[in-house]
Amino acid sequence: MTITITRSGTVTASDQRVFVGPLACYIERFAESLAGEGYTSQTVKAKRVLVADLSHWLARRGMPVAKLNEQGLKQFHVYRRVSLRRGDVLTSHQFLGFLRHLGVIPPPPQKKDRTALGLIIRDYEGFLNSERGLAHATVVCYLPIVRRLLTEHSENKGPRLQDLRPADLHRFILREGQRVSRTHARATVTALRSFLRFLRQRGVIKTDLAAALPGVAHWRFSHVPKSLSPEQVEQLLRSCDRSTPSGQRDYAILLLLARLGLRGGEVLAMTLDDLDWENGEIVVRGKGQRLDRLPLPRDVGTALVSYLRHVRPACSTRHVFIRLKAPLRGLRLTAICCIVRRALKRAGLNPDLKGAHLLRHSLATSMLRRGASLGEIGQLLRHMQPTTTQIYAKVDIKALRGIALPWMGDAS
Repeated sequence: MTITITRSGTVTASDQRVFVGPLACYIERFAESLAGEGYTSQTVKAKRVLVADLSHWLARRGMPVAKLNEQGLKQFHVYRRVSLRRGDVLTSHQFLGFLRHLGVIPPPPQKKDRTALGLIIRDYEGFLNSERGLAHATVVCYLPIVRRLLTEHSENKGPRLQDLRPADLHRFILREGQRVSRTHARATVTALRSFLRFLRQRGVIKTDLAAALPGVAHWRFSHVPKSLSPEQVEQLLRSCDRSTPSGQRDYAILLLLARLGLRGGEVLAMTLDDLDWENGEIVVRGKGQRLDRLPLPRDVGTALVSYLRHVRPACSTRHVFIRLKAPLRGLRLTAICCIVRRALKRAGLNPDLKGAHLLRHSLATSMLRRGASLGEIGQLLRHMQPTTTQIYAKVDIKALRGIALPWMGDAS
């Protein structure tokens, strides 16, 4: 019998390998999933050959599929070490993940830190999730901060929480403040206050140490938003080489940031179902699971159509912006920042702020200088609180001159 795999991932008669062993019934489905993620027929065929060898190996050892895990893959790699090719280890783990996605084998056991420090961190994590009901992102932010504090304070003798003193906390905050930005320093203090209140609630400490933590001076309206001029924004957009697939994709992303002021995460979350071509609108998935509809400017719509027709490959994901190489999946948030940074470098621009928010600030600043009110800017940027938009009042120099007090000193 002869078998091959077409570009679509289907198996037809042309290869001389017969599928045997406990994995035989999953190989074709695995090949179909790989083809759906954009792998070429040659790559799919090579990956299928490896899985077929794995199936043969399991059959000879009498090992059922349910027993396959990372340790079993290591043994297979040792057995196949002479003929092991580049990428085979990645393929075997890729297939293991595929089986777990199907529910054929159980997920890997979670390694639990059973030290005294690990138990405290796990108890605190449960407190944040079950009793405080905090968002997952907040919990992920708090735990490393608390772990660093406990690691520094333990000195290989285990956490001595009852010996914590305000001076210990102050030294830790000062060190963290030198290592991170002021925004992260404020988050450090917030996390520590939460942890100290948790310890007091559990009876581990008797003193309200949370009240002894200092605040971090970082006033909300203390800075002026960093922005580009309209001419620089156009220079940035022109830097995209729209004769290449990546240039067309990046140009569409930059237009969404520059014309609609979208956040980087909102661009990533956009799906094909969010594009309402009939009404010329776009659905924006904002913060707090909020959905908003914005009009789709002509140039943005044209760039999206060009990207969707000529660049974006057919794949299973519904995200608008995806990787251009297999596996075809949605971009990560860091990819948006990299796209902006590369465009700034090509355009010869070097602003202090180089992330996706730079174009959001630039749009708001440009609107204000063209006569838009703060309310109109806040509506476009979808600010939940009017006070969030007030920071842009600082860039309206003409309006500020009208309310500025005269200088009482000598002008000389």
